[in-house]
Amino acid sequence: MDHMAKIAVVAILIEDVSVSDQVNGLLHQYAEKIVGRMGIPYREKNVNIISVVMDATPDEINSLSGNLGRLSGVRVKVLTA
Repeated sequence: MDHMAKIAVVAILIEDVSVSDQVNGLLHQYAEKIVGRMGIPYREKNVNIISVVMDATPDEINSLSGNLGRLSGVRVKVLTA
């Protein structure tokens, strides 16, 4: 493990399902840093929720969350340990 690596939980709310392919593409780019992910389609609220656990450097975590946050209809929050 990289001595600078942190464990992070990235919470992603997708309110516009038309960007789902872009979200998945970004997650694929960071696949080797992702420990696991869980997706929940919350149909009653018309939102998709993805929880991603990463073991990555702060720069990698910030890069992923920043790229996700720039997508229209996507909200992102990060918790690091």
